[in-house]
Parts: sequence; C-alpha cells; structure tokens
Amino acid sequence: MSTSTLSESEPLLPKQGPESPAAASPDSNAVKTAVGPLDIPPATRRWVLAGIWMGTFLGALNRTFSRVYYSRNSRALQVTLVPTMMPAIASEFQKFHQASWLGTANFLAACTFTPLYGRLSNVLGRRLAYQTAILFTAVGALGCGTARSMEELIAARFIAGMGGGGVFTASTIIVSDMYPLRHRGLVQGLASCFNSLGMGLGGPLGGIVTDLFGWRVAFLMQLPLFVAAATITQFKLDYTTPGKSGSAKEILGRIDYFGTLTLLLFVGSFSVLLSTRYNESLPWPHPTVFIPLILTIASFVAFIFIELRIAPEPIMPASLLVQRVTVLIGASNFFVTACTFSLTYFFPLWFQVVELKSAATAGLHLMPNSVSLSLGSVFAGWMMHRTGTYKSINLFFGVLPFIGAGLIASINERSGWVVTWFSIIPFGFGNAVVLQTMLIALMAYLPENQMAFGTGFGQLFRGLGQVAGIAVSSAIFQSRLDSELHKRFPPDSDELILRIRRSAAVIRDLVPEEQRLARDAYAISLRAVYIFAAASTLIAYLVRLPIPDQDLDAAHGKGKPGTLAAPTTTVAEPQASAAAERT
Repeated sequence: MSTSTLSESEPLLPKQGPESPAAASPDSNAVKTAVGPLDIPPATRRWVLAGIWMGTFLGALNRTFSRVYYSRNSRALQVTLVPTMMPAIASEFQKFHQASWLGTANFLAACTFTPLYGRLSNVLGRRLAYQTAILFTAVGALGCGTARSMEELIAARFIAGMGGGGVFTASTIIVSDMYPLRHRGLVQGLASCFNSLGMGLGGPLGGIVTDLFGWRVAFLMQLPLFVAAATITQFKLDYTTPGKSGSAKEILGRIDYFGTLTLLLFVGSFSVLLSTRYNESLPWPHPTVFIPLILTIASFVAFIFIELRIAPEPIMPASLLVQRVTVLIGASNFFVTACTFSLTYFFPLWFQVVELKSAATAGLHLMPNSVSLSLGSVFAGWMMHRTGTYKSINLFFGVLPFIGAGLIASINERSGWVVTWFSIIPFGFGNAVVLQTMLIALMAYLPENQMAFGTGFGQLFRGLGQVAGIAVSSAIFQSRLDSELHKRFPPDSDELILRIRRSAAVIRDLVPEEQRLARDAYAISLRAVYIFAAASTLIAYLVRLPIPDQDLDAAHGKGKPGTLAAPTTTVAEPQASAAAERT
C-alpha cells in the first residue's frame, strides 16, 4: 500500500501477531498494537477532554485579558475602534499611541495561523499539534508578563495569537477522532462552554487580579494551568493515527509557509486599508491608503495562486473549493462570524456612549450573550445526539440571530430593561446552534481522511469573517458617524468632530447641547452597524438552505466509542519514517 493513499483511519502497518517475524526478532524495531481513538478507555478519554478543555479555557481567557484594561479605564481611552486596548500597560511604558497593536497583533496572528493547525494535525500528529498550540500561547503569556517594553509586549501578543486559535482547532480534531458523529456535537457543545467561560471571566477576573497584584500577574498566573494542560495531554493523549513521514525535514517541508505569509499580509493590509480610509478619513490617493490597497489585492491574488498551484499541502485545499457543500458551509461560517464580531464589538458602545452608563455596566450587557452561546452549543449538540440529524435544527434555530440583531437595531433610549438586557440572547443562542451544526455538517460530508484539514478549512473562513466583521463594521460606523456629526455641528467644528470620533470619552466633557448632538450621531451610526450584522446573518441563513441533511449514524458507519473499524499499529522507534504517528 502506498503511503500517499493512507487515510487517518487506515492501518499503516499490518498487525503484528505472535508469529510475525517483526515480533519474533529481538533486533527489529519494537512494534506493539496501538490504541485507536475510538478504543481509548473511558477514564483516559475523560482525562484527554480535561486537558484539551483546559487549553480551550486558557485560549479564550488569554484573548480576553486584553479587554480588561479597556473596561476599567475606558474614560481615559480612545475606545471607539479598538476595544482590546490596554491603557494601563500603555501608560506604564509611556507609549499610548502603540496600545492598539496589543489587540491587533494577537488578532492578526490568530486569524492567520489558526487554519494551519488542520494541516499540522496530520503532519505532526494530534498530540504534537496540540502541544505546539499550547506552547505558543504559554510563551506569549510569559512574554506579556515579563515584557520590558511595548515592542516586546506586542511581539508576545502576536506569539500568543499564533497558538490561541490553534488550541481550539486541534481540540476539535481530537474530539472528532475520539467520538462518532452523533456524539461529537454534544461533546463540542460542552467544549464551547469552556470557551465562553474563559471569555466571560476574562474581564472581571483580570480586573480583580490587576487591582490586587498588577497587570503582569494577570498573564503569569496562567502558566501553571498551561503546564497542567500540556502534562495531561502529553501522557493521556496517546492514540494512533497514520502519518506519511517521521523525518523532521519532511515534516517541515510540508508546512504551507508561503500561504501563511500571504494570508497574514492580506489580513494586515486589508485592516490597515479600512482603518486609514474610514477611521482616519484619508483620501484614496493618500499613500497610507493607496499602498495598503495595492498590498491587499496583490497578497490576496498571491494567496489564491499559492494555494491552488504551489503549496504541496495548502491550508485552503483546492479539492474543497470545488465542492458545493464545503463552499456553502465556509460561506455560512464567514457571514455568521462577521455578524457575531461586528455586533459584539459595538454592542457595549451603545450603553457607554448613547446612554452614558459606566464601562462596567456596558460590558455586563455582553454576559447574556456568553451564557446563551454556551447554552446554544450544548443544546445543538444534545439535539443532534438525540435526533441524529442537523438540518431541521439549523433551519429552525438559525433564524434567531436575525431576530436578535433586529431587536438590537430597534433599541433606543426609551427601551426598557428587558429589551436592552435580553435582546442579545436569541442572537448568541442562534449563532451557537448554527456554528455547531455546520461543524458537524462539514465532518459528516467529508471522508474521514480529510477530517483534519477540513476543520482547518472551516476555521479559515471563520477567521476571514472576523476580519471582515470588525473591519467592515468599523468602516460603516466611522463613515456614518462622520456624516452625522457634520450634519449636526457647525461647519467650523472639524477639530471637535475628529476628537469625538477618536474618543468616546470626549462626549462626557461636552456641554449638554453638544453632548446631545454627539450621542444622537453615535446612536444612528451604531444602528447602521447592527443592521449590517442583521444582513450578514440573513445572508448566512440563505446560504445554508441548499446544504443537505445526513444521517449522522450512517455518514461514517461508526457507532459508539470503542468500535474501531480497523486496528492500527505504532512503531516505538521515532526514526521510522513511514511509521504510524502517535498523537
């Protein structure tokens, strides 16, 4: 059998029996029967879940620590566009103008490197791919806690982003290995609870730690948990999937470096383009607008060309781009994530600017969304586990995000507490159901030997949706805000208008008449963003309609955990280049 035709579920070597020459020869490589992912004992499986869910929690927690400082110091911070700024850190280093890069660097790295972990799970094996993600995230947290300058801190945030999203991707692939399709949705739903828990606790927990011990401890306190997650998975994540090579040279040669680099350049250039054009209101011929525009187009074309023609194992496989179902699922992921990020980034701003509530109160309005995301994920998994299908669940509950976004767009200063606090619940619940069902739909459609990079493919579109959601909604918001402010203020108020656009804190210091004008302009501009979010989720719903349903029990022909179709084997010697890889 050629190694190039092996799938993740096929045995790479024939099973070695007691009379096998390899087993009888004392001089041969030690070969033992390996444990397949569905053959793992229940106790071991629970340990594996504990390890990867701890990593999921830390990945989410690490992302949200940067929001702590936005919430606690927003009155002194230019928060209109960058909710992940850290003014407390920026003040210590006396480089406030660079604070926005603390969030941007992490975001760019996560968006760019997350899809790569689908391929790395095949190239390195599941365990090593997961450990790599944990290592990058932990090193990033350590670098943040020990940074001696703003530049070092930005670099550390970038390193943390390289691993943060990969933790989720690798964890998803591991769960896909260990559970048949009908069970995966429920297990993935439980995993989403830890993601939501990390996002929900990041702000308040980081704020408390920062007040008591300082901001560096907020990063360094994560390290023991990173060590625990890495240790658990090192010793318990021990099942076999076949690999194509064990040579370090071959492994490194199979990584899509140029595809990753051009994707990073595209994401960065596109973000800078929209920021300079709409946030800074610079004209198109301006060099800081024109150059990013050229780089955006060139890097996008280069990325597509590399993925289709050059990369030996691309992060965006051409085979998936010509399949209708995978493209529709990718498009749904794109629009759902764009909707989610655009609304959640701008939702608290309504309460902080239009209603002049405290930053803490504004942030708390996102808590119902975190709870509903967890409940929606578990509910979707439970329903798929119970019914064995996903389409009807998606059709019914997939309407909820549009309803939720519509309710949020209708909020005004006279809206009661029920509307302002709970309108976001159907939005979060419905989006969680959609993302869970689409993940299972992708896995059900793809053959098992494409499961790992199929997961990375789905994450790629979610990452691009994050970029589009934040960048486009920011452009819509700033463009509309500039227009509305110029309508309301006298012609000679350009300097004041620019200050209002750059810092929501300025509004609190205006005289009542000017404050009212600015708040009204913000209200109309934010409503435009909410309408954009509603339109995105509606497009996502329409895109999903042609996706067919499947019987999850019949999709891969697997039943309960513990029933592995074919035994796999592993070779103890690491230098055996064609041996099966242990994850």
